[in-house]
Amino acid sequence: MTNISIAKPVALVLGATGGIGGYVARGLVARGWTVRALNRKADEATRREPRFHWIQGDAMSAADVRRAAQDVRLIVHAVNPPGYKDWEKLVLPMLDNTVAAARDVGARILLPGTVYNYGPDVFPNVTEESPQNPVTRKGKIRVEMERRLKAASEEGVPVLIVRAGDYFGPGAGNSWFGQGLVKAGKPVTSVSRPNARDVGHQWAYLPDVAETMLRLIGRESELPRFTLFHMNGFWDEGGREMIAAIGRVVGRKPKVKAFPWWLLTLASPFVPLFRELGEMRYLWKMPVRMRNDKLLAFLGEEPSTPIDEAVRAALIDLGCLEAKLAKGAKPVALLA
Repeated sequence: MTNISIAKPVALVLGATGGIGGYVARGLVARGWTVRALNRKADEATRREPRFHWIQGDAMSAADVRRAAQDVRLIVHAVNPPGYKDWEKLVLPMLDNTVAAARDVGARILLPGTVYNYGPDVFPNVTEESPQNPVTRKGKIRVEMERRLKAASEEGVPVLIVRAGDYFGPGAGNSWFGQGLVKAGKPVTSVSRPNARDVGHQWAYLPDVAETMLRLIGRESELPRFTLFHMNGFWDEGGREMIAAIGRVVGRKPKVKAFPWWLLTLASPFVPLFRELGEMRYLWKMPVRMRNDKLLAFLGEEPSTPIDEAVRAALIDLGCLEAKLAKGAKPVALLA
């Protein structure tokens, strides 16, 4: 009897050192994929995460991306300029490099999407088919990204987009949770409330987003050439539930303060991140909720971590809570 060796599928992850890119990459490895990751400091990245095949290169270089994409079946485009710096100059060229590589090798593109594509004209309930009339610069760039991906799909490149609310959780980086609600590195005694009073907000726990993407990729043969899904994530009814969860986890009711939007406005000319955060204020003035009906119809369920467990993991990662002191603390799963 002849033994037949079946090669592992190969994925290229751009942004594997980031939050969603890292979770998806680890999840792919756990599911038997070989993961390549492009990084400008590949040797350093290898020491931090030896499970990936790190390749020296830059997502801004078409040649580097094409070289790393040789024989891959999936390209995860989870790369973003840190701190939103030069977003308008870098985001679209990086995506074009991914599209060109995917076209050359026949790979599917997976893009983490956002609610930025939409303007208040379609709030509060947003579906995948809602008109996209963005009111911000980042929103217009997001719409253009998806337009280019749709055009690429019409030329034969399979595309999957998963849109979710505000990311939070270990590795979330520039998140509203870690830079708006609480102060990283400090015990939680107070919480800032960015939303207008009684306005709900949609959150997305990173491991849940990654798990959703992985389940969809696991059924890629059933996906249309171009498809997108919305996640429900954690709906913070009235803007009170997230704050209540933080209080339960830290074991005391924190003082709630209004978020200092005036400070963002004042410092925006000098701090690019503040300018970018301030641009998103419209998402906190009125409720906006992406509906996940389409996702539920396809997967049957949406992966969802209990909110207290998710908040606990986020606070531990931010240094706001010691793991050994966390009431009922559980190990933070990294999809390993």
